Amino acid sequence: MIVPLASTCIDFASLAKVRRYEAPGGHSGDLNDKVGNRNSGERKPKAKKNHFTKEQGDQLRDHFLGQMYDYQQHWWNNLNRRTRMILKSRQIGATYYFAFEALMDAIQSGRNQIFLSASKAQAHQFKNYIVGFAKLVGVTLGGDPMLITSDLRPEGEAAAELHFLGTNFRTAQGRSGNFYFDEFFWVHGFEDLNKVASAMATHKKWRKTYFSTPSTIAHLAYPYWTGERRNKRKKKDERVEIDVSNAALKEGRECEDGIWRQVVTVHDAIEGGFDLVDLEELHDDHPDDEFANLFGCIFVDDSLSAFKFNDLVALGCDSLVVWEDFDPEAQQPYGDRAVWAGYDPQNSEEGDNAALVIMAPPLVPGGQFRILERHQLRGLDFEQQAEFIRAILSRYNCTYLGIDATGVGAGVYQLLAKPDSGVRGVTKIEYSLEVKATMVMKAQNVVRRGRIAFESSHLDIVSSFIAIKKTITDSGRNMTFKSGRGGGDGHSDIAWAAMHILLNEPLDGKEAPKATMEII
Repeated sequence: MIVPLASTCIDFASLAKVRRYEAPGGHSGDLNDKVGNRNSGERKPKAKKNHFTKEQGDQLRDHFLGQMYDYQQHWWNNLNRRTRMILKSRQIGATYYFAFEALMDAIQSGRNQIFLSASKAQAHQFKNYIVGFAKLVGVTLGGDPMLITSDLRPEGEAAAELHFLGTNFRTAQGRSGNFYFDEFFWVHGFEDLNKVASAMATHKKWRKTYFSTPSTIAHLAYPYWTGERRNKRKKKDERVEIDVSNAALKEGRECEDGIWRQVVTVHDAIEGGFDLVDLEELHDDHPDDEFANLFGCIFVDDSLSAFKFNDLVALGCDSLVVWEDFDPEAQQPYGDRAVWAGYDPQNSEEGDNAALVIMAPPLVPGGQFRILERHQLRGLDFEQQAEFIRAILSRYNCTYLGIDATGVGAGVYQLLAKPDSGVRGVTKIEYSLEVKATMVMKAQNVVRRGRIAFESSHLDIVSSFIAIKKTITDSGRNMTFKSGRGGGDGHSDIAWAAMHILLNEPLDGKEAPKATMEII
């Protein structure tokens, strides 16, 4: 049989394609001319890692400049100040803004940016924001330190380095750049850390930015804010008087010592367009003194407090670094090891919050407690509060739960004390002058001896303890400890919940107490 020539040619051509496909380096284009033609065209170059084009940089800048609140725009207008110190209300977007400011400066100027916070976890808030900003314009960022290049800088110029550091000043040495010191009024060892931070910005091209909510007048950073530390080093005729009142610094100004200062209260923020909070709700949730501190930029005088600020802030740690046996994202964050919990129920009559605290008890007698979690909640009845506790403790091997069983707490206790509740070690605590005094005395001892630790960025723990003050009972005959509106225990709920846990250990941390305490 004679095979047609045309068919023979087609077979040979197809066979040649198959052989090219099967050979090393073969691809689908060898079998399909259309695919081959498509693949042979000019390929789009891969995007450079951690790199911004001019268009991406412009797009990011325009996006944020168009959505800033007035006070953020004011910070932007003063970003080239050598030193800025900003006292601000909680939750008005300061960390968010300064993360953007630093990223834009890295893109445009190529300068290094260094972020200091009370802990690594808090510093990584900057990193998370920056990574999110970059994604808005199609740039994926990574690395620690993070190296950033852009078309806005000369080709071949060194990348801008972004460092995200906790307050272990030993890890911060040897770097230079603009630095941002977040919540500097809440860090332990401010003097030592600030020496290292200032050294990072020795050259005049670098900028220094401090911003924080206020803590207490006892904090080591307070004399820097008022200018008194500078005055102590100057002759009498060289000293300056700086008005650091909220009214004087509302608009921000360069003060007599050359530092640009500003105060931004929540009222100032709302006046500047901030619309993310309900002012009436904030007033309802926080007693006047707490509201003034958290949102009104008023420093606390802890001279009447049962606990001292500097003692408490020294207990903070970088939990992500030092607690290798705890993973908050895990199904069982602390594995099978035992934890203790304390619950201060919500009292609907006084309008306070409820709080649940979970601690890892000491592994040896006289060892350290660690606050693994703390939660606050509001607006739940006793059944909902009990269900909340069950849900949280289901992730832990909880062997003790101390509950204030007075008021609303009685219902919570009854539900959780049932054999089928799923919660073990439920213990009733009935408040009295003696019980409260014992709890505070035990907590004071634990704090003074440094036997308790918590994540440094959890500022509400410190605030909660500071709010407990020594006072006289209504009869005028006995001393007790109170806090919150109307002398209640409202805004120290985290502290009281924590003290429910500490009460489970003997007063000396070793053996059971042999006598009771009488309040006179």
